[in-house]
Formats: sequence, structure tokens, C-alpha cells
Amino acid sequence: MTDSADALPAPGRPGTPETSGTPPQAAAGAPDAPHRLDPRGRDQHAVNERLRTRGPAVHVTLPGEVAGAAVTGHAELRDFLTHPDVAKNACHFAALQEGHVPEGWPLTVFATVEGMTTADGADHRRLRGLVSKAFTARRVDGLRPRVEMLTAGLLDALPAAADEDGTVDLRQHFAYPLPMSVICELLGVDARLRDRLHHLSGVLVSTSAEPAEVIAANREVAELLAQVVGIRRADPGDDLTSALVAAREEDGDRLSETELVGTLMLMIVAGHETTLNLITNAVRALCAHRGQLALVRDGSVSWDDVVEETLRYDSPVSYFPFRYPVADLTVGGTAIPRGTPVLACYTAAGRDPRTYGDDAAEFDVTRRNKRHLSFGHGAHFCIGAPLARMEAVIALEALFGRHPDLRLAVPEEELTPLASFIGNSTRTLPVRLDG
Repeated sequence: MTDSADALPAPGRPGTPETSGTPPQAAAGAPDAPHRLDPRGRDQHAVNERLRTRGPAVHVTLPGEVAGAAVTGHAELRDFLTHPDVAKNACHFAALQEGHVPEGWPLTVFATVEGMTTADGADHRRLRGLVSKAFTARRVDGLRPRVEMLTAGLLDALPAAADEDGTVDLRQHFAYPLPMSVICELLGVDARLRDRLHHLSGVLVSTSAEPAEVIAANREVAELLAQVVGIRRADPGDDLTSALVAAREEDGDRLSETELVGTLMLMIVAGHETTLNLITNAVRALCAHRGQLALVRDGSVSWDDVVEETLRYDSPVSYFPFRYPVADLTVGGTAIPRGTPVLACYTAAGRDPRTYGDDAAEFDVTRRNKRHLSFGHGAHFCIGAPLARMEAVIALEALFGRHPDLRLAVPEEELTPLASFIGNSTRTLPVRLDG
């Protein structure tokens, strides 16, 4: 993605035709009312199919009656993510600037956290440059032996976690603790904080949480991570937080305290929630497609193929907030007014038949075109993608190597989805390890 201009225009003022006050259905010239996103994220793929019939970009109503839009088409989303008139900073979020977003709005943190994900132009390059200096390929590759050790230890403990009928929640006892342990060790976060941070990050990515709960979770996460920064500043170690505290650009610039805490918040949430969902979704897909599992186990395809096809077929992130047009745009035939909060719908883009063919909704590890947008695209491409891929490959290969007959303990349709339209997975993953 080409960074937006360093000095983007401010969003329009109330009463002008370029603000969020423009009725979205009128702006789009379409008779259909905006789609009201379900805060509990139910039937996401079925919803995506319905939205696709409206076009590759649609108007939506977000929680709190906030007008927004979602880009669901693969080609349109790829172009939108690199459009020079699209920004990430919430100073361009018209409804927020005009005071129309309610307090405790469940998506507030995604709009207002200070860090790479809400920065544009030179500011984004500065922040990403500082993080990149600490989050090096050498540091990530150096984690491989530790990931393998943690994976083996979790697999050793799995049988003891099973209940009387041999069922174990693989999400709780394997898919969650692996990436959470890795990201916390990478950041130098005390192990005693991990479960609490996981709970709080779950609130932050939930789009159905109560306002008071969102406000409290945001405050507590910031306080906990500020404590981590203070500890690492006083006692630096070989961890990413210590490196970020010390990181400087050539001109001596450094992360501010709020940017540092915001960056750690991003890395804690994205660094384990995405991989947690990726592992969960891959196991579900392989259990439902035993022939595909046989292909990877006999060496016909690789575990990398499994991970990439899972990322395409069942992206761990569905509707990701936010980007804002800084000028009125037309995306896939839909007019999106300046200042509109726009969601990137990775789950819909991953199953776009215009890109992947008539079998786009099928899980096929032999698929030639597995290119996807699940880690984003352009300048804001996920900096932790190599780590997530490495963790998922190691975890899946070891899991099915140890338990080749692993199966779901309940029909897949009985699994409860996450209560969010941001995360895409299930709350639990009950399995029987030996069929």
C-alpha cells in the first residue's frame, strides 16, 4: 500500500454533503436499507453471501446506530486498502468527530488506540519503523525452538485435560495458550498476567460487550501494559518491549508513552487472538474434510498449504475496523461519503467467486490460488504474519502427528461462534483426541 499523503484533509463538518450525515442509502442510490451488522457475529459466511448479492461494497449500520460501510469483494478490497484517499487516523471519522458515537462504543479502541494501526503517512512510517527494528526476522526465527517446545508441552498435557468421556476443549487447552505464551514471552509480559490479558482482549474484540465493560477493559489493559513498560524500562531484558523502549529513529525520535502502550495493546490482541482463531479454524476444517487431512499427512501438500487455505477459506478476522475515505469515493459501484468508517471484510473477500472460482466456498488445500488478504495488504500489512504462520504450521503438524484420528466431539453446527463480527471462530472446540 502506498501511504496516504502526510497531510490529509480534515473530515467535513456537520451539515455539508460530505459528512456522515448523508443518508447512506441515498448516497449509494440504492433502494436497500443499510445492512445492520449483528453484534454477536452469527452466520457470518451466510451474511457475506447475502451481502455479495448487493455488490462488492455495501452500506452497514454499526452498533450504536453508527452509519458505516463494508468492502466485501476481493479485488475491490485490495484496491481500497491501498487507495491514496483512504486514511486510518480517526481524525477523519466524521461521526466520531461530530460527537455522534456513544460512550463505551464497542469499536472505540479500534478507532482511537494510538499506534501503527491508526496512523497515516510519515507518522505511520515512523511508528512501523520503530517496531520493525525490534520485531526482526531474526527475533521471530529465534522463537521457533521455543514454539516447538511449548507445543510439545501442551500436547503432553492434553489427555489429562479431557473429561470423563474423553472430550477436551482444544481451543482452551491448546489453540489459546500457545500463541498467548509466545507473544507474552516475546513482549516480556509476566505469565501471571496472561489469562487476565486474554479475558480483557476478548472484551475489546467483542462487538456485543456492554459499554461499561468496554470502558473498564480498555482502562485496565492500558494500566497493565503501562506497568509492563515501567518494569521493562527499569529492568530491560531480551524482549520486544525493552527493545521498543530503547528504539529510536536516526534523528532520535522515539515512541511516546501512549504510542508504546497502544502498540503493546495491538500486539497482545492481534498477536494471540488471530493465531488462536487460525489454529481453531484449521482444525475444524481438517476434521470436516478428512480427505484433505490425508493429503497433507501423506506429503501431497504441505502444512503451509493448510494454513494459507484456512486463511483464505475461513479468515480468523472477519470485519476489521476501520478506514476512512478523505474524499467521496465510489467502490464497486457504491458511493461511500467522506468520513465514513469502513470495514475490511476479509471473510467475504476470501470466498469471492470472481477471484477464486465457483468453488470459492470449498476448503481445498490443493487450490493453486491461495493468495488472500487475511493479513491485510500494503503498508499496513500485519507485521506479525510470519510469526502467526510459523506458530500455526508447528501447532497443526505436531497436533495431527500426535493425534491423527482427532475428531470433533459435537457436530460442527452445534459450535457457538464468537460473539463478535470482528473475530471469526468458535468459542470452544470440543474434540476427542483419538477419534
